[in-house]
Amino acid sequence: MNRKIWVAGAAVLVAAIGGVIIATSAGPATPAPRDPAASTAKVERGPLAALVTQVGTLTYRARSDGSPFPVINQAGGVYTRLPESGDRVDCGGVLYRVDDRPVLLLCGPVPVYRELHTGLAGQDVRQLNRNLRQLGYDVRIDPGDSHFTAKTEKALRALQHAKGLPVTGALAIGDAVFQPESMRVARVIGELGGPARAGAAVLNGTSGRLHVQLTLDPSQQGEVRKGDRAQIILPGNTPVSGRVEGFGRVAQAPAGPDSKPIDATVPTYLSIDDPSTVSGLDQAPVQVEITTKGVADALSVPVTALVGKAGDGYAVEVVRDGGRSELVAVKLGLFDTAGGRVQVEGSVRAGDAVVVPADE
Repeated sequence: MNRKIWVAGAAVLVAAIGGVIIATSAGPATPAPRDPAASTAKVERGPLAALVTQVGTLTYRARSDGSPFPVINQAGGVYTRLPESGDRVDCGGVLYRVDDRPVLLLCGPVPVYRELHTGLAGQDVRQLNRNLRQLGYDVRIDPGDSHFTAKTEKALRALQHAKGLPVTGALAIGDAVFQPESMRVARVIGELGGPARAGAAVLNGTSGRLHVQLTLDPSQQGEVRKGDRAQIILPGNTPVSGRVEGFGRVAQAPAGPDSKPIDATVPTYLSIDDPSTVSGLDQAPVQVEITTKGVADALSVPVTALVGKAGDGYAVEVVRDGGRSELVAVKLGLFDTAGGRVQVEGSVRAGDAVVVPADE
């Protein structure tokens, strides 16, 4: 569609480029007869939402950089049983065996670094107390207690008896490994029948829960925030809901095909509201739409109504009473990607008619 706008007695050339009209002129616009063939749309007042759309990958939760959790063995002897890749072990379960003695998986952020026994205190004792309570060996234990008490010893003896460990009431350094949560085995490093050395990695693991991993430009991280809602389109065009759960700590700049660094990106992770909807889809590509922010009450026009002003800024062509039209300068705000509208501020009001391309 061509629009003719007369400015200071001179014709103004208007060209449509990428859906936005670019107008060049030597002066301010004055009202002119509206092209009878032009289409119009209304200026609307109401809520707007912005979306960030990205391609992501379903993968199992791991460390903030996406790498699996290493499991460090502290027992000495020979590996007599090892899990297989893909096996899942819950907190309190037997992860592997050394000299046929079980090594338990317990859950907590602090790795094993000492034997735990009566009289000790610390964060490692607190997470042991939490495990003993959550596993049901003594519900009277305060999960926030950082002291190894008589209750801790009694509950630990019950755990040792149930799992086939020597019943000592103390947790030897090689009896358990602590990981952030229940584990899915990603890769086994130790060899069955091989030497189990203290301080050596025996396997790598991830969480048993799938989430979505994607990368954002660092500029987009200012738009996307933890807790933002997201729609995730699974293979087969099945939508599920989720939310942003966190970001990698450092922007990554991998090398391109010519070994030159490419633009840095920020690893971003999304949780799934109903994990059962994505079971069995490890490494599946997904489309992600993140609702980053919103405006509850804004004036907006279709993006295609925008006219680029010569030099700088934007305007819209408003049709006034009697069919007269004029260019009105507007300041742009939030773009509603899904709705194809943009927030505007200027001498326009809800209900005004603005000119849009004829196929709008």
